Amino acid sequence: MSLAKWTVGLLAGMSMLALAAPADAGEVRVTVAEYSAKTGPYFEAVKKEFEAANPGITIKYEVVPWDVLLQKLTTDITAGTNADLSIIGTRWLIDFVQQDVAEPLDSYITPEFKDRFIDTFLQPSIMDGHTYGLPIAASARAMYYNKELFEKAGIAKPPATWTELQEDARKIKAVGAFGYGLQGKEIETDVYYYYAMWSFGTEILNKDGTSGLSTPGALEAAKLYKSMIDEGLTEPGATSNSREDVQNLFKQGKVGMMITAPFLSNQIKEEAPNLKYGVAAIPAGPTGARGTYGVTDSIIMFKNSKNKDEAWKLLDFLFTKEQRAKFTQGEGFLPVNKEEAKMDYYVNNADLAAFTALLPDARFAPVIPGWEEIAQITSDAMQKIYLGSAEPEAALKDAAAKADAVLKKK
Repeated sequence: MSLAKWTVGLLAGMSMLALAAPADAGEVRVTVAEYSAKTGPYFEAVKKEFEAANPGITIKYEVVPWDVLLQKLTTDITAGTNADLSIIGTRWLIDFVQQDVAEPLDSYITPEFKDRFIDTFLQPSIMDGHTYGLPIAASARAMYYNKELFEKAGIAKPPATWTELQEDARKIKAVGAFGYGLQGKEIETDVYYYYAMWSFGTEILNKDGTSGLSTPGALEAAKLYKSMIDEGLTEPGATSNSREDVQNLFKQGKVGMMITAPFLSNQIKEEAPNLKYGVAAIPAGPTGARGTYGVTDSIIMFKNSKNKDEAWKLLDFLFTKEQRAKFTQGEGFLPVNKEEAKMDYYVNNADLAAFTALLPDARFAPVIPGWEEIAQITSDAMQKIYLGSAEPEAALKDAAAKADAVLKKK
């Protein structure tokens, strides 16, 4: 669903918020985004533990796949049947705030509660001085590489630059594997392009607030990826492969290098324990520039919740050190809680240390209205370039014009 349609739907449904069916006294309904097969069981354990400690309050969860979550929330908000709390992509938050459906949490947040958080991950949910969400999940991106394929191809260390990555991908191709795993479908297809784009000195938005897609650096990054596809250095049919598809190829030992999140480490340990791999920084561009994608997902309270005090008690419980550790370690994310970050699990984990080291170079999705629509415009352009149905320069200029049109509406 486009952001334009989503906004119209919200506006049409605003008058219905007051008509939402009354919740049962003491019941807190939560829409949970499904991260993995562990998500549902974790929240069921929370329900059991929380209800035992808080007689009179019951928790009701609905676990929803990420790819349909925004559409479901839009439908529920419009109908006035939304839950009390929901996990959302933080990049959606500005639209929820502008449509006045997100409850500010400032009256609940004490200085002690706020001090639990690593500020980097709390900041994206603060708008106009008000905190509208709490970082339920945090992540960054780094490059995974297959050590056995590197050894077989005679590669001594992970590439420091994109030029080196291309050279290494050729060597890996020569020993019968795919050099570089390139995502070209579904969530974060645009982000997979930004890794190279940032390295070539381009930002998503120019300083004047216009799209960065028509800049020279954006074009160089697109040409880089297209040349790797044309040379057969990526897996075939990149536009048919989602992030999960490329990760599966990596776990099978078929891909030499790919960029993704910390949770792949957990998957490898469970699904491919014999795979020898390393984690390194995303390659730099010609001037040494590089960037990783910093991501937070937030949990928010809806303004029409009938049980806000009970909902806050659940939030307070979810953000204790113990609960954060269970969730974060189970799903393979980075810690957002300061005390949790001091635990041996993180301090002594080389994979997570590699991701944490990249946080100073992290970019977050721009906090602007219409961001999802702009991200989709970028993904569509990249697919055309990868497929060869449009020349990189023409596709990017067209995408930049469309993105600028969205930006001007806001």
